[in-house]
Amino acid sequence: MNLDSATRRNLELTETIRGGGAKGSLLHVLDHTVTPMGGRLLRQWVSKPLLDIAAIEKRQNGVACLLEDGILRAELFRLFTGLPDMERAINLIVSGHAGPRTLTSLRQALRCLPDIKAAIPADCAPLQALVANLDLCSTELDLLERAIADEPPATLQHTGVIRPGFSAELDGVIEASSHARDWIANLEAVERERSGIKNLKVGYNKVFGYYLEVSRANSQHVPEDYIRKQTLVNAERYITPEMKEYEALVLNADERIREIEGRIFQQVCKELAASSQKILDAARTLAELDTLASLAEAAALGNYVRPALLPDQTLEIHDGRHPVVEQSPLGKRFVPNDCVFGEGEIVRVITGPNMSGKSTFLRQTALIVLMAQIGSFVPASSARIGLVDRIFTRIGAEDEISAGQSTFMVEMVQTAEILNNATPRSLLILDEIGRGTSTYDGLSIAWAVVEYIHNHPKLRSRTLFATHFHELTQLQDLIPGVRNYNVAVSEADGQVVFLHKIVPGGADRSYGIHVAQLAGLPRAIIQRANEILRQLEASSGKAVKIEPEGARQLALFPETNPLLEELHNLDLNALSPIEALNLLYQWQRRFDQS
Repeated sequence: MNLDSATRRNLELTETIRGGGAKGSLLHVLDHTVTPMGGRLLRQWVSKPLLDIAAIEKRQNGVACLLEDGILRAELFRLFTGLPDMERAINLIVSGHAGPRTLTSLRQALRCLPDIKAAIPADCAPLQALVANLDLCSTELDLLERAIADEPPATLQHTGVIRPGFSAELDGVIEASSHARDWIANLEAVERERSGIKNLKVGYNKVFGYYLEVSRANSQHVPEDYIRKQTLVNAERYITPEMKEYEALVLNADERIREIEGRIFQQVCKELAASSQKILDAARTLAELDTLASLAEAAALGNYVRPALLPDQTLEIHDGRHPVVEQSPLGKRFVPNDCVFGEGEIVRVITGPNMSGKSTFLRQTALIVLMAQIGSFVPASSARIGLVDRIFTRIGAEDEISAGQSTFMVEMVQTAEILNNATPRSLLILDEIGRGTSTYDGLSIAWAVVEYIHNHPKLRSRTLFATHFHELTQLQDLIPGVRNYNVAVSEADGQVVFLHKIVPGGADRSYGIHVAQLAGLPRAIIQRANEILRQLEASSGKAVKIEPEGARQLALFPETNPLLEELHNLDLNALSPIEALNLLYQWQRRFDQS
């Protein structure tokens, strides 16, 4: 399924709208993967739902198997814990950017393959089918076990990458170097005994290399094969031909070992690269196992059910819940809602106050459909969903200042894109179409959009249309495929309680002033807004004339108020602070009682 950027953002599939973090997104709820490969694959599944029922059911079968067998799920998570990223390792090897520890991480992963394959029980057909072709890569593992040391250095600039015994040439150089070092280490004792010079020393510097140093007093005892190299104030320094031979072995050994190890390492990488497809296939099998186990874990924790996928336009969700909002730590029980499209129903017009749950209902319906088509179980008591080819959403208001587009322009551009690309198999989620312009313009556009979706022979998409234009509820009587729903509200003693339940019928009020009061607007504004609302309702929405009397009622001290006269006659210079406070207290009591 191709999901546009607006739908990805509005449904918060992989990141939230505010903050852009993963926490609070659908991916965060579903992601219980243990391996890097599984995490990447789950993100791909969420971003690209399937359009083939057989492929979806194949995933569902795997999830069902792991959901029923919690012990198997836990065992797979245990085996996957700490598993290196095989995909990354083989890609580095193929691209020529692998280091010694890349190969050790691949070796560690390949060692786990037999245990993972053996963990899948024979009676779990869906998972057995998945691992049936899992190649254990035994040849590649054997090569890595023989060639690479247990704990190699991080780079090829240091020796010790290749395991001893793998290369006769390398072993020979290392052995010769080791023998030469031992010979030089023992040289001082040997030469002292041979020459009889007790204070003879073996030294080294970067200019002359290794040398034999003899004090000037003992220079007459120097053997004939010594070759003078340097004269000091109190000593002479000598070399011997044999010493220089061993010195060459020692000094050139490290460079020679690095050269041989680099050549062997490149050859090992070349052999592994030739098997890259086999290793990648194994990595993807492990990733799919990890992803299926993650979806099963999410289903177990969220009490999800397996949805039925159908090839028609069915949409029946009973007791659906928003997978993210229901986990919100607000201490409130989430109210589930049905979304059952009846016979002939095409557009569902949903009215109701702000903060009552309309947008949550819209998003949860889209998310349940999307989850069903990635192969996941869904948060509902039951669900039957006709396969959807596209999910379109038009939710929220935003400007595109850099593109020179206003909020309303962005809204219209997105709506046009939806109407031009949707099909009868699409799911449309439209929230507050037309609210970015004047009331009558917006109402006219919203009305026309509903008619177009319903009447156009190439559209007739299943549509959830949330609006504050109560006039649109008339469409149910005019168009056969339109149904009215609203969010139930309980009103008692001037208090309004949102029940968050979607019920048939249209809403008669928006309760916007009540929401403003909940938001903390000053009481004076709320009272005045109620007065204006009553006048607007009485005048059928015509302009309200502000009466002078109404303005004077807001004055604290009208001209005829006795408190004002008393204040005018008060001698402030004769009042002490405590008398002023007492007087203010008396005025306050008199004013409250009046």
